Amino acid sequence: ASSPDEEWPEAEKAEKLARGAALKWASGVFYRPEKLEGLGHYRSRETQRNSSIQSRLKSTVQSYLEGVSVGLEQLRSAAQEVQSVCQDLGAARWALLDSADHFQGLQQMRTRVEEHVQLASVVQVLPQIFSVHEVFSHTLQLLHGQRLLEAHVELMMMEHLRDDILAQLHFRGLSSAQTTVLSYFSGLQQLNETLAKQLWDIVGSSLQLVREDPVLFVTAVRIIEREEKIDDALLLEATFLPPGRPKGWRQKFYHVLQDTITGPHFHAAHMDAKGPGLARHLAALQKDIVTELRVVKDLMVQCVPAHYNILSVCTTTYHQALSSHLQEILREDLDKQGLFLLLEWALRVYHSPEMMGHPDLLPEVDVSALGPLMSPELVDQTERRYVVKVKASVLEWMQRTLEVEFKEWFREEEPETDHQGFFQSALPVIVMQMLNENIQVASLITDSLQQKVYNMALEELEAFLGRLREALVQCGKDHQQDRTVPKYYVSYLLAMLNNNLALSNSVSSLHPDPACREVPASLRAALDRMQKKACQLLLEELLLDLQPLCLQLPSRKWLSGSQLVSSMCEVIDKYAKDFSRVRKPVFTLLLMESELLVASQYLRALMQKKMVCKSEEERGQLCDRLLQDATQLRELFCGLGLDRGQQSLDALLALRELICLKDPALLSLEVLGFITKYPDVSDEHISTLLDLRGDVSKEVRHVVLEMMAQHPQVLPEGYRPIFSTILVPVPELPFCLRKGKCA
Repeated sequence: ASSPDEEWPEAEKAEKLARGAALKWASGVFYRPEKLEGLGHYRSRETQRNSSIQSRLKSTVQSYLEGVSVGLEQLRSAAQEVQSVCQDLGAARWALLDSADHFQGLQQMRTRVEEHVQLASVVQVLPQIFSVHEVFSHTLQLLHGQRLLEAHVELMMMEHLRDDILAQLHFRGLSSAQTTVLSYFSGLQQLNETLAKQLWDIVGSSLQLVREDPVLFVTAVRIIEREEKIDDALLLEATFLPPGRPKGWRQKFYHVLQDTITGPHFHAAHMDAKGPGLARHLAALQKDIVTELRVVKDLMVQCVPAHYNILSVCTTTYHQALSSHLQEILREDLDKQGLFLLLEWALRVYHSPEMMGHPDLLPEVDVSALGPLMSPELVDQTERRYVVKVKASVLEWMQRTLEVEFKEWFREEEPETDHQGFFQSALPVIVMQMLNENIQVASLITDSLQQKVYNMALEELEAFLGRLREALVQCGKDHQQDRTVPKYYVSYLLAMLNNNLALSNSVSSLHPDPACREVPASLRAALDRMQKKACQLLLEELLLDLQPLCLQLPSRKWLSGSQLVSSMCEVIDKYAKDFSRVRKPVFTLLLMESELLVASQYLRALMQKKMVCKSEEERGQLCDRLLQDATQLRELFCGLGLDRGQQSLDALLALRELICLKDPALLSLEVLGFITKYPDVSDEHISTLLDLRGDVSKEVRHVVLEMMAQHPQVLPEGYRPIFSTILVPVPELPFCLRKGKCA
């Protein structure tokens, strides 16, 4: 047998720890001799403490032992009871095995009970089943008498009976019997269709009924709501869905109401999209829609549940139907009036207080959240179509105006004058009024349309000026063939200049917005080309009358003091009086161009090598004649209002200085001053003028031309060329015989 220490090693360890702890305590308490006096006291205290601990241990062990004894007794009793239960279960098992044959009879009884329950249910509904066809007939009579609520109650009862039978068959797996039931209740389909037809007829007349007799309409809505609740309940159960469910009559109500709204207005026969037909159609739409929306807002809203949002539904229906309807109309080939009407109606009238912004409709009716009636892309496309139509009309009108304008040129009377006596015609007024009216009309729609029409107007005005210029050119060519036709050719040219000036002054005012009145450079150029062409034709007329006189320059007769320049002054004065019938800026321009023409023609005549001075006396006569002619011409133009600084006749006086120079050796210096003042003069011009003197040697000529080569001139900015337009005759080549060689 093993020792207690081997069986309980923990006790030995605990004892060692206790001894160590006691030793440690004693060494701490009795480390000084005087402490030993209290040894007896400590011994008695520890003895009492040990006795107390031992008594508690004994009490605890005793309670544990008593508990173990009670537990063992309970276990012994439980074992006896379990053994008794096992014996009873064994006996019950043998009893059940002996009674198994009797349970077959109970199963048959259960089946009989279930059949009895089913038969009892059938017996309860037999009276209703047998009265189905009678109820069908009665319900049909109620429908024909428009007693819709009563008819609907009986219809619901019959449907409930049918659906209950079908559900029981479905749950018991008797699907084959459902066909018989459906056949027996087939009259329900006819009743449903008859009721639905009456309901939709009522909804189709809802706008009229709510004003005259809202009871029928309210009845229809109540029936629809009943059916909607039945649909919701069946869909929520989701176990068995009878045939014909869900009916969805509320959704059908919306469809019928929308067709009622859109049908008479938008599904009618093809209407006249041209002329007043479109205007009448749009006016009728405006009136009818406002009237019907007022009925919906004031009356129909009170006849339906709030969750129908009937006013919002009707407003959206009108908006979408109108949007589609306008697109259909735009597929037609509309004229400009039709396109304008549609744009104005969709962008202005539709949102105005006369239609959707009507005081009777606000604030409940708000179409701002429904989007535009016409999309921005469609508006832009329609505006471009409108501009194309307007452009064609403007082109036709301008062409007619142009034809009338030139037809008046051949009248036997001068053009009309304004209150200041300036020639004019109705052309600028007609053209600007036509363009301005179209721009003003476009401004009633949108700024974008106004800008498109404005740009088109400027383009057409520029093209018109081009055609007008071409017509002027052709008229000028015809006039060259017969200068008597037109009789008042010059007067009408002056009127055309005044017209061009009026157009130039008016074109900047076409745009209503002052910030957008910048005239394109191309149009400015067209106006300038028009003015230059008219001025050119007038100067050609002046030139034709001056040429016979210029052909007599220079000559011995002219040197001797003829009235040649006086005759030229008479011609110039006559034309200047005509030029005075044109307004100031152009009048001054014509005077300047006429003076330049006279000076260049005079110089051209001198350079035709018709005369060479044979003596110093003739050179003196030539100088005197040049001085007299230049002075007479200059005084004439000064009297006409042209300042000396604007004249080119000083070139004659500068030329006179070259002729009057006594010493030919000084010509190079004089010529240098001449070419500095007139940098467009060429070597040929100077050589021809030296020939006119008749006393210039080859050496002097060579020195002069060499000096010119060493001092090339550059035309300063703003310089008016005079010599560059004068052609010097080509010198004739010496005649050579074939046999010899040209020296």
